Amino acid sequence: MSVKHFTREQVEELQKNPYVVSVTERYINYTEEFKVLFLADYESGLTPSDIFQKYGFDPQVLGAKRRSAFIQRMKNESKRLSGFKDTRKGNSGRPRTKDLTPEEEIARLKHKNKLLQQENDFLKRIRSINKKQLSKVQKDKQQEKNTN
Repeated sequence: MSVKHFTREQVEELQKNPYVVSVTERYINYTEEFKVLFLADYESGLTPSDIFQKYGFDPQVLGAKRRSAFIQRMKNESKRLSGFKDTRKGNSGRPRTKDLTPEEEIARLKHKNKLLQQENDFLKRIRSINKKQLSKVQKDKQQEKNTN
């Protein structure tokens, strides 16, 4: 099942809706206000199609898959501490290394050092186990030769 893409006309129409933050041919981003209203109406028993129509969206334009995914996303977001706030800007990508205070930089490097030490200890254990296994196999082969 493929994702339904919006046409340019549909994108322009969706941009006019006050409950839309942004929209492209591939996705639509709703306002926090709409998410709260949607969840309240959904929990009071309205169907998703009716809710979308109530707030000026055409359910057919959105598509069934996008509507059902939105419901699931709203249920999950309502359980988060941050609620319906968009957390992508603050939590995406690599951690920042610029503009760190010297204390933060030291803490980050200490953490990295600790991880590398743990990795080295793990690799040492693996090498030790491999050496023991090799010596055991060689010893068994030697005993086999001696018995023959």
